[in-house]
Amino acid sequence: MKLQTKEKFAFLQLAQHLARVDGEYGNKEQDVIDEYCVEMGIDKPRVFNEEDFNLDDILSAFKTTKSKKIVILELMILVHIDDKYDNKEHELTQKIVDYFKINEKDLKYFSYWGKAVSSLYEQGKLFIED
Repeated sequence: MKLQTKEKFAFLQLAQHLARVDGEYGNKEQDVIDEYCVEMGIDKPRVFNEEDFNLDDILSAFKTTKSKKIVILELMILVHIDDKYDNKEHELTQKIVDYFKINEKDLKYFSYWGKAVSSLYEQGKLFIED
């Protein structure tokens, strides 16, 4: 909810692209993206068109350091949700942090945080399953 409206839609595009970049888009990624939509108060997208995706255009929507850090933190949950941090996911994440000028040390901490949160998210789902 801390992102501006334009940033929310840009973030959703970025998350969907990242979730698909490794060629394995599963239920766990979809669940996280659905949660992002709920958190941001926006409708779930029906279709993501990879051909219309332009990384530089999407990244240019994020103007503040705070919004850039929110994006990276949330994306770290997404990349760790399936317990695989694929090379393609890593390469895309690196492009994003380079564009945002986030240093490697911060990325490392953000990644640790995302891994912990994704684990807690999965545990929470198990606790409430029928």
